[in-house]
Amino acid sequence: MSTAQYLLPTKHVQEKFPVADDAHRLPPHVENGERYGHYHANVAHVPQVRRPYPLLVVAAVLLALGAATAWGVGDTLGLSHSPAAVPQEDTVAAPARTPAPVPPLASLVVPDDPRLKKAAAAVADAVALRGLPRPVLAPAASSPASSATATPSPASSATATPSPATAATANAGTGTTRGGAPDLSAVSTLRAGVLAALGATPESYRLDVRGTELVVQGGDVAGVAAGMYRLADRIRSGVEALPAADAGRVVLPRLGLRLTDAGSVGREPDPAVFAAGDDYGLNTDVVGSAVLPRAPWVDAGAVARIDAQFRQFVDHSVAQGFNGIVVPGFLEYVTFAKVGDGHAVYPPGDPHVDRARAMVAAFGPVFRYAEDMGVRVYLLTDMLAVSPPLEAYLTRTVGGLDAADPRLWAVYQAGLAELFESMPFVDGLMVRVGEGGEVYAGTGWDYSSRLAVTTEASVRAMLRALLDTAGPAGKEIIFRTWTVGVGAVGDLHTNPESYAKVLGGLDDPHLIVSTKYTLGDFYSHLPLNTTLLGGEHRRIVEFQARREFEAFGSLPNDLGPLHREALRAFLAANPNVEGVWNWTQDGGPLRAGPMSLYLRAGFWQLYDLNTYAVGRLAWDPDVDPAQVTADWAYRTFSGDPATVAAIGQAMALSRQAVTKGLYIGPYADRSVRALGLEPPPMMWIFEWDIPTGDTAALDSIYAVTGGRVDEAIEEGRQAVVLARRMRDLIAATEPTTWRDAELRGRFTATLDYQVDLFETLGAYRTMVLRHAQWLDTGDPAARHDWRLATAAYHDARDAHRQRYGADLDLPAYNFTAADLGARRADRDPAMAWAARVMLGSILLLVVLGRYGRGSGAAAARALLLGALRPWRVAALPTPTTRVDRVLVWLVPAVVLVASRLVLTWFAAPAHLLVTLGGWALFALVVRLAGGRRDPFHLWAVVGGVALLRSVLLLTALAGRGPGGYWFAFWTAPSVRAAYVTVAFAAFCWLFVAVAVVLRDRYGLRRRSAVGLTLTAAGVPLGVLSALVSVVGLERALTVWNDQLALLPWGLSRILGITVYLGIPAQLPAYTAAVGVALAAVGLLLSLGRHRQSA
Repeated sequence: MSTAQYLLPTKHVQEKFPVADDAHRLPPHVENGERYGHYHANVAHVPQVRRPYPLLVVAAVLLALGAATAWGVGDTLGLSHSPAAVPQEDTVAAPARTPAPVPPLASLVVPDDPRLKKAAAAVADAVALRGLPRPVLAPAASSPASSATATPSPASSATATPSPATAATANAGTGTTRGGAPDLSAVSTLRAGVLAALGATPESYRLDVRGTELVVQGGDVAGVAAGMYRLADRIRSGVEALPAADAGRVVLPRLGLRLTDAGSVGREPDPAVFAAGDDYGLNTDVVGSAVLPRAPWVDAGAVARIDAQFRQFVDHSVAQGFNGIVVPGFLEYVTFAKVGDGHAVYPPGDPHVDRARAMVAAFGPVFRYAEDMGVRVYLLTDMLAVSPPLEAYLTRTVGGLDAADPRLWAVYQAGLAELFESMPFVDGLMVRVGEGGEVYAGTGWDYSSRLAVTTEASVRAMLRALLDTAGPAGKEIIFRTWTVGVGAVGDLHTNPESYAKVLGGLDDPHLIVSTKYTLGDFYSHLPLNTTLLGGEHRRIVEFQARREFEAFGSLPNDLGPLHREALRAFLAANPNVEGVWNWTQDGGPLRAGPMSLYLRAGFWQLYDLNTYAVGRLAWDPDVDPAQVTADWAYRTFSGDPATVAAIGQAMALSRQAVTKGLYIGPYADRSVRALGLEPPPMMWIFEWDIPTGDTAALDSIYAVTGGRVDEAIEEGRQAVVLARRMRDLIAATEPTTWRDAELRGRFTATLDYQVDLFETLGAYRTMVLRHAQWLDTGDPAARHDWRLATAAYHDARDAHRQRYGADLDLPAYNFTAADLGARRADRDPAMAWAARVMLGSILLLVVLGRYGRGSGAAAARALLLGALRPWRVAALPTPTTRVDRVLVWLVPAVVLVASRLVLTWFAAPAHLLVTLGGWALFALVVRLAGGRRDPFHLWAVVGGVALLRSVLLLTALAGRGPGGYWFAFWTAPSVRAAYVTVAFAAFCWLFVAVAVVLRDRYGLRRRSAVGLTLTAAGVPLGVLSALVSVVGLERALTVWNDQLALLPWGLSRILGITVYLGIPAQLPAYTAAVGVALAAVGLLLSLGRHRQSA
């Protein structure tokens, strides 16, 4: 038999595996009579040409798997939206009013009690502010009997609001004429004292006139002080000191528990820190600046400063009607001396013990001042709060941080009991489980927190343990329902059903549940929180005065009407609502945004309006918010009726301006879900001053607007008009009518800033919405408008940065993320054309492979078969020209690199490293699997599938570039599903094609071909995952996202991408292990399996 006859397939094989006509032809060097031995060494295996049907079935299976993957992706993204029940804010300005006369008080006769002396001093200050001589403080003949508590205990808290019968009895006549307000023109003396039988609560009070005396009586010292503070506020606000309706009436607070945060206590206005503008740390501790790294552990000078700030804040809060304060801290005051032998958690010599004792000794007296002033003190902590020794102890004894294990909570019970003993004035502990991690850790010590209480069982175990400790000690546990997105209890804050499931049946008089008033975070355009409409527990409502997401309180923002509507709705529906918690300073990063510190730095008076209003509303939810605003304007800025009216008119416009200027209404008025989360209504400005440039947020916002682009853009223009109107109102006031020229300057500067900010944000919103409109429709008019808006945005942004870039009080917004997105958007048209050119080039390649006969035609034909019919690649003759041998891998490599460059706007080398690195590693392993044999057929299938996947990608890019690609991915479910289905199938097709050619062309047995293909797949997975693991998943995702601008840029700088999306930090290690396992299994399968002999 001749060599040629020996190598040609038999007739039987030809019939079973039909091949192309030229498949029977021998390579030229064999036909020309080259030595048999040389040829046999290279092609000793007879290439198989298998029937296509099994592989077509495989392709169908891969498409089915792709469809399942597409369904999973769609379910994960899950963009959906529905109308939100956004409260209507009806804001009006109070009419101009003539200031009421001031009672000509000459003396204030009060008992010799520190609290009452301070309240009397407030009255004296108010009288002096109004231009009359300051009254003289005179001691009363005898001191009143002070009660042990200034606020109702848990058992009596329900009586803080009187029943109609009680109120009627309490308001019985006192001898005062009821037809009009008492005549105070002859009043010269204020006399204050306790009348124990006055009312049902210690804070009840009554004001009346008896001859020449203005009498203030209270059910306890707390009531007397409250009456005098209210009188001082009326005098300072320019209203009647004793309205007819209140003369002789017993006044009771509607809500018995009125908490504040700790204000700006312990925080310093450091220009260097605030100028950087990038400190997004969320630690709220007030004592950190006093902590030393070694003995004596606490800086006495810093403690003294904090003490003075704390006293100032407490006095101010009491004057505004609050009676409780929440101070961050817990673990730093605990030694765990009650655990084991006292050294189980912290061994002898551990610095945590001496430091905790020093902290108690230093700050116990500081915080005790609040109790002395009748203010309840609650400490605030995240759970789980840990230190390295505590975490190590829990790991040794409990086996880890299993928050459902009672043994773990026994340790915290011991610490809580110790705290109540060392700081007996502390009234309870407030607990949050929904946030934690290093971003909340303080500097100078190693205390931190873990997100570990994430299940129904763990929440109940925690509360039961803490209540079992607090109850016998007469203390309270306040549990915050802020658990958004955290584990199985992630919707406890917003879902009444989850609330009932997690907390239902947990009936304890010492448990208080605290909840934000919004159905989400402190944004506008959100419904009221429906979980506050029910529940059997004692409830308090959380409000934020310095709105973190609305420029940190640096813009006029009168929340009084909205807060009143919310409070009245909750009180009408839920009789268990008994208090409020107002945040004067807290929320968001403490050293980013304007350098405003409550009572101490910046234009804090602007957002003090909201604290003042909450204090008033907590006493009387029916008070008119417009009058409250007018009172605030009078007492803070001016006694001139025209100026007060102008300020009131400006503040009445403030909510419209903020809700239009900082929000995109057609999006914000919808309840949106995406990525399994509930994006906030201000998604285009991603926490807090960072206009985002990512495709996920901006494309989704456009999609949710539902074609109302013009309306959304018009809202931005309206916001500018409103801001200018507000500025004109304040600028038109007579400067001499302001008590403090600096405050007028701050007010006008703030309004100038608001105008400039809204103009810049308006230009940006127009640009991104018009760009998205062009991506959606391809409309030339939309593209034209987008280009015009881009130029306008650049001009506005540059002017904004130049004017406010160095301003600490009114800092420029951070447009870094916006510019990243804008630069990539600018390249979309060019990238689309690049994709079209590449598709045209690939079409020429197809034509060449189908019809060509010259140089390069063999490579083109091989690539075409490798992509679509890999079962025929084995029978292809090996080309004789070097051109074809090179082109078969060079062309796919060039297309692969170029297409990925186009996908990434030529701006994401990290993405190229991973994708191209994966392809390169796969090709390298496959090439090694082929040994010394000619790799032409391997390159044909690898290159062919690479071209196939590139064609899919380029087709998606050819419309409107990468922007259009991602727009469809985020907003077009059907298009996304089709693309993912085919792309996933093509991805898997690579492995099928390689295994087929290894078996059919290179003579590997089935097991060996599959094994080497698995190895080729496992190596890039293992290597690249290991690289990401070494770099760190968060850092790697941050670099990748910064270059691609797919997710909000601020995500990684605030919470972290992995934390926000719930991605395990160990994921790269897991996938690296999977890659190693795949490679190892593949090698084992191929071990000892050589190519078949001829």
